[in-house]
Amino acid sequence: MAINVFIADDHTIVRDGLRFILEAEPDIEVVGDAADGRQAVRWLKKLCPDVVVMDIAMPKLNGIEATRQIRESCPSTQVIILSVYSTTEHIVRSLEAGAKGYLLKESAGQDVVKAVREVHAGRRYFCQGISEKMVGDYISQRQKAHIMSPLEKLSSREREILQLVVEGKTSAQIAEILYLSPKTVETYRSRLMQKLHIHDVPGLVKFAIQHGLTSLE
Repeated sequence: MAINVFIADDHTIVRDGLRFILEAEPDIEVVGDAADGRQAVRWLKKLCPDVVVMDIAMPKLNGIEATRQIRESCPSTQVIILSVYSTTEHIVRSLEAGAKGYLLKESAGQDVVKAVREVHAGRRYFCQGISEKMVGDYISQRQKAHIMSPLEKLSSREREILQLVVEGKTSAQIAEILYLSPKTVETYRSRLMQKLHIHDVPGLVKFAIQHGLTSLE
């Protein structure tokens, strides 16, 4: 039986390239794709494929938050994060969200087929330059020192709203996307800014870029 794969990336050329590579394999079938995290979550809840190849920096909902939601809805679906970010924080946050693999975009063409097969078999997969020992050591050190990422101060909903704010969405637009009232959005927005000790949108944008919630594009 073929391994069913879903691709989520906001660049058409990346989606098309990955589809071409994966569908050249007799044991892999690409069952769908999406250009933003929110669209990906909607489709994945219906499809529940075997494996998702997920970009981190996507509009509307970043890949880490999308991974968290997908793993809650479809526990059998394994996620491979695809990213330009090679920082240990991004890798660890991805794993904590439920990802089983992590690929850098520069090596994805060579590694994606092997990664799909490995995570489908229940094993972790890291591209060259990222070792499981390095990630394990980082997590251990962080736990010993009780170091917490600033993003961990925020709830899942606050992280969603943070991303939409830095993408330039108004409270009314965010309310429509998330099926909330504008007043509720304003409350979340005020609360997350207090938690992060950030008092303006430029500061939120800088924070979001640093922590991979949005890209420089």
